[in-house]
Amino acid sequence: MFVSHRLARSSKSLTYAAMFLAAVPAAAQQAPRDSRPTLAVMYLTNGALVDNATYAPLSKGMAEMLITELAQNQALRVVERDRMQALIEEQNLQNSDRVDKETAVKLGKVLGAKHMLMGTFVIDPRQNMRIDVRAVNTETSAIDYVESVSGKSDRLLELVIQLGQKLNAGLKLPALKLASATTPASKNPNQFKALMAMSRALEAEDRHNVAEAKTQYREALAFSPELDRAKVRLASIERATQ
Repeated sequence: MFVSHRLARSSKSLTYAAMFLAAVPAAAQQAPRDSRPTLAVMYLTNGALVDNATYAPLSKGMAEMLITELAQNQALRVVERDRMQALIEEQNLQNSDRVDKETAVKLGKVLGAKHMLMGTFVIDPRQNMRIDVRAVNTETSAIDYVESVSGKSDRLLELVIQLGQKLNAGLKLPALKLASATTPASKNPNQFKALMAMSRALEAEDRHNVAEAKTQYREALAFSPELDRAKVRLASIERATQ
């Protein structure tokens, strides 16, 4: 009877062990796939009518700020600019002034983005600025939506924020609830100078010129201490070089 009792206990233990092991894979499963709408922002084409080379860094700077604006929407997944830059380098597209729709679709599929935002900015001799953006659907290759904003270049950050809000609504994405247009940085009279400096910093980062990137981020923050994106990127490269 004693042996029989021990066998029964052993059998029960094995049963519990089997139940535990069967439960482990389920608990260890990966998190559910991110089903949020996903988009990526291409670098904007520089169409400045004056001092074209001077304004060239804005191609990356405006894309970065548009990404920052759209990423405030927690119901949306926005591809980071660093991932876009890495893919552009991998595809040897960094010296291209313009990427066509077909190439954008291919890049979007690699990045897992349904919407690819492409666009152009123009600055005229009177410092009037216009930003045109179109959204390409990577599943159909069709242009889903076109949007434009215009104003004085010294209100560039306000224009980018306005553009982000219009794109969010026009693409019928989940509502963007944050009123970022009222942030101090968007009211700073030196916002254009700050964004130019940040744009130059991004270019320096992509050239792996860390010292120049730090200098330009600090200049951006000197013009606009409230420019959070410049703070974040400066802190990131400072940590990486410690």
